[in-house]
Amino acid sequence: MFINKILLITGGTGSFGNAVATRFLDSEIKEIRILSRDEKKQEDMRKYYNNDKLKFYLGDVRDYNSIEGAFIGVDYVFHAAALKQVPSCEFYPIEAVKTNVLGSDNVISACIKNGVKKAIFLSTDKAAYPINAMGMSKAMMEKNVIARSRQLRKTDTVLCLTRYGNVMASRGSVIPLFLDQISANKPITITNPEMTRYMMTLEDAVDLVLYAFEHGEQGDLFVQKAPAATIDVLAKAVLDLKKCKIPPVYIGTRHGEKLYEVLVTQEEMTKAIDLGGFYKIPADNRNLNYDKFIEKGSKELVLVDSYHSHNTIRLNIDEMKKLLLKLDLFK
Repeated sequence: MFINKILLITGGTGSFGNAVATRFLDSEIKEIRILSRDEKKQEDMRKYYNNDKLKFYLGDVRDYNSIEGAFIGVDYVFHAAALKQVPSCEFYPIEAVKTNVLGSDNVISACIKNGVKKAIFLSTDKAAYPINAMGMSKAMMEKNVIARSRQLRKTDTVLCLTRYGNVMASRGSVIPLFLDQISANKPITITNPEMTRYMMTLEDAVDLVLYAFEHGEQGDLFVQKAPAATIDVLAKAVLDLKKCKIPPVYIGTRHGEKLYEVLVTQEEMTKAIDLGGFYKIPADNRNLNYDKFIEKGSKELVLVDSYHSHNTIRLNIDEMKKLLLKLDLFK
């Protein structure tokens, strides 16, 4: 679907942008545009890939005028620009709103104005039953994408969402932190050993986005099924692979952290379509004519369990080590 097409990635200097560039630059794609506000990372990326198909645009999704020109002539958009660190967003929640909510709305407007065929908006498990500012801002982003999708014509941009768990070894995640601590001959720091987190590789995350590009309809939300592990299992697997004998230090839960992460809520599971390796949650396209809800709505909402990191497939230490060995950091 990308043959001779132009793909734009917002926040494209991050882990996802690099993963997409690595996978597609040698394909028949016409051009990959990287839109971000970090000129240093753009320069590093430009030198690393040294590929004429890669084009760079400096702009901030918070400022519509700074990004609108980058969308001219674009076929597909992958929106990854966001504030992602839970503690940072806890201390600066309005900054999370500016980037994750208002910034994503600017991307929607730029897509529609320039006739983009399809745009995929990246969300997070923290948006399901959110308890922290980062998750709340992403939940609002999801709501707004779906709300705007209801207003569009069949010829307008198709807006879809993907929601994923922790991406292993991505920027700011715990695995690089563990490795840095081991390299410095320091004990690794663990918040709560019983916490569970989904374990997805960057390749898995890219596969989810590509699946949404290929199969998504207006307002759809896609979730990829993934295994999980406790932080204790993850830490022991990393220590074993690095042959580190320094015992970990337990520091307690950080601001805004959950014991486990939900990828599909109970309410969403009642309408989720099981596609094997994925769940598809279609948009609720009922309108504001409330009198019709009595006839069209379900009299009883039978709730099933949500899909979360405590009830998905659980990895043991050996399985976790095998998954870690797929990462470049451990090769």
